[in-house]
Amino acid sequence: MKRLVIVRHGESEWNQKNLFTGWVDVELSDNGREEAKRAGKALKEAGIDFDICFTSYLKRAINTQQIILKEMEREWLPVFKSYKLNERHYGALSGLNKKETAEKYGDEQVKIWRRSFDVRPPKMEEDNPYNSLKNPAYRNVDPAEVPMCESLKDTIARTVPYFEKEIKPLVMEGKRVMIAAHGNSLRSLIKYFENISDEEIINVEIPTGTPLVYEFDDNFNVTNKYYLGK
Repeated sequence: MKRLVIVRHGESEWNQKNLFTGWVDVELSDNGREEAKRAGKALKEAGIDFDICFTSYLKRAINTQQIILKEMEREWLPVFKSYKLNERHYGALSGLNKKETAEKYGDEQVKIWRRSFDVRPPKMEEDNPYNSLKNPAYRNVDPAEVPMCESLKDTIARTVPYFEKEIKPLVMEGKRVMIAAHGNSLRSLIKYFENISDEEIINVEIPTGTPLVYEFDDNFNVTNKYYLGK
């Protein structure tokens, strides 16, 4: 049996404020830190251990994983970070209040931006203060690889190939892996794991700070999946 654990970061300060976040690098809320602690305790109590960890470039995911590892007394484990595991980029919506945006553009338009498979939100302008090219975290990333907006389809196009190249071989050789990432980057992986259709994946919800355990056979077919501490 091959096992992989994925965790959506705990609640962030912008989750709490109902803001579009995407690639904007925001902190965990107090509640988000508590969620991460509970996730670590649940993993430890379940007797699940890890050999290697992966996360995004965004501190809400990085810090969630660090808190989990601290609760498990596994701070020393190797952690690899990649922007390929970042949240979907919400473009010009980044930093806007979701309710106010719906009032301005209409619920249906915002639903299309948020939940359609291949429709991108409005593109972020280069002078936007949240432009990731201004963030030193991406100084060694090809600027062409730093998006100004993304659909879920775009997110899948970067997340799944990264998983196939860097993470899947480790899982298949029996390494115990944890990925701490984001709603849409993890939704991309779940679609890949379970062969979920484009239409169905947009309705898949992933709770914050709750470990999701996947078990695979030798052909990488899902044999079991379950949440811990939900």
